[in-house]
Amino acid sequence: MTDISAANVMELRQKTGVSMMECKKALSEAQGDEEKAIEILRKRGAMKAAGKSDRTTAEGYVAISGNAIVSVRCETDFVARNEDFRAFVSTIAAEASAKGAAAAEAKFAAEKDAKIAQIGENITLGEVQIVTAATVGGYVHTTGKVGALIGLEGGNAELAAEVAMHVTALNPSVLHPDDISDELVAKEKAIWADQLKTEGKPEKIWDNIMMGKEKKFREESALVKQPFVKNQEKTIEQYLQEHGAHVVDFARAQV
Repeated sequence: MTDISAANVMELRQKTGVSMMECKKALSEAQGDEEKAIEILRKRGAMKAAGKSDRTTAEGYVAISGNAIVSVRCETDFVARNEDFRAFVSTIAAEASAKGAAAAEAKFAAEKDAKIAQIGENITLGEVQIVTAATVGGYVHTTGKVGALIGLEGGNAELAAEVAMHVTALNPSVLHPDDISDELVAKEKAIWADQLKTEGKPEKIWDNIMMGKEKKFREESALVKQPFVKNQEKTIEQYLQEHGAHVVDFARAQV
């Protein structure tokens, strides 16, 4: 029987992140050959991952790197707060920033099974979003569960980060009022019509009321028309204009 030293076991653990006991078993089975032991652990990891792949992933972490924002989901808040898990999510975000969304998705797929084996929970990839602009800044809430990226023309990264904080809090669905689809507005109008009928409003004034409701609905949903969370007297558009900037793109991720 091959003698497996504690140093050998520790070295394998540092390379794989798998428990000491599992590393020792793999080294014993591989007769001390580290490469074979890693292969054995990968095979076992794949089996473990397959058994966990249908578990619900209701927790997770959001990471930003450069012009990319990524979310990865896990099963428990305990893992979501784990520094190693958060570092893993950050590497996916870095890949997205450096090589694009497709490369980040491929990296996650390649490393997913090993990470599941390490942490003992199912994980799934959430959003992978890229913001393209002259100036990009981001913000991730202290919980790590929601974050946003803002792309600006003019301004600086700090200004973009301020608006990103607003986006995490107010969750706009579009950039400009006109970006709201006519289909969505039509659905809302059907609801408003029922409400006006219930309220007994005369049909001859419905059109004027509908126009007001549509304007409010579009502006409340649009980032540039929302009152800035740090200064309710100004819209995001007005606040940025004062700083010689305007938004060209944004992205928001949440778990």
